[in-house]
Amino acid sequence: MNAAAPKKVQRRPAELPCQRTVVLTGMMGAGKTTIGRRLAPRLGLKFFDADEEIQKAAGMSVADLFAAHGEASFRSGEAQVIARLLASPPHVLATGGGAILNAETRRRIKEQAISVWIKADVETLMRRAARRNTRPLLRTGDPRETLAKLLATRAPYYAEADVIVESRPGPHSKTVDAIVEALRPIVAAEPTRAA
Repeated sequence: MNAAAPKKVQRRPAELPCQRTVVLTGMMGAGKTTIGRRLAPRLGLKFFDADEEIQKAAGMSVADLFAAHGEASFRSGEAQVIARLLASPPHVLATGGGAILNAETRRRIKEQAISVWIKADVETLMRRAARRNTRPLLRTGDPRETLAKLLATRAPYYAEADVIVESRPGPHSKTVDAIVEALRPIVAAEPTRAA
C-alpha cells in the first residue's frame, strides 16, 4: 500500500526581503499582532509577538501577570524579552502598547530595528480593544478615558518611529500594504548583508 507523498507547501518569495528586524509599535487595538503575522511573510521574516513570548516565559497570561506582580514587574520582564528578541536574527516583532515607555527598550529598537507606529484614533482603538477582555489596563474605570490618557502619554514616544502608518478601516491587509510601501525606501537603502 503506497502512502501519498506529503504535499510540499509552495511559499511565495518575499515581496520585500528585509534584513533587519521590523518592530511594530502602537496602542492596544491598533492591530499589531494581526498586521505583524501578515507582514512577516511579505518581508521574508518570522513573526514574534512580545506579549506571547512574555506569556511563554512566565507561564501565565499578561492579565494574570499584571494581577499577580503589577505593571512595573510586567514592564521589566517585557523589556528583557524584547531585548532578547532584538538580539535574535531579523524578524517582525509586535510589541505591547506600553513597551516604548522603557527608555532602554526605545534605545534598542532605534539601534537594532526599523520601527513602525501603527497609528489609530481613540474611537478605532476602543472599538477593537473592547472586543476582548484581556486588556488589564482597560479593566478599571472608564475604558475610553483610560485609552485616551494612555494614547496622550505614549504618542510622543510612538512618534519617534522610523515609519508612521495610519491603521486603515476595513481589512488589515490595507494597513499591511501601506507598511510595505513605506518600508520600500528604507529597505532599499540598507546595506546588503552576506548570508
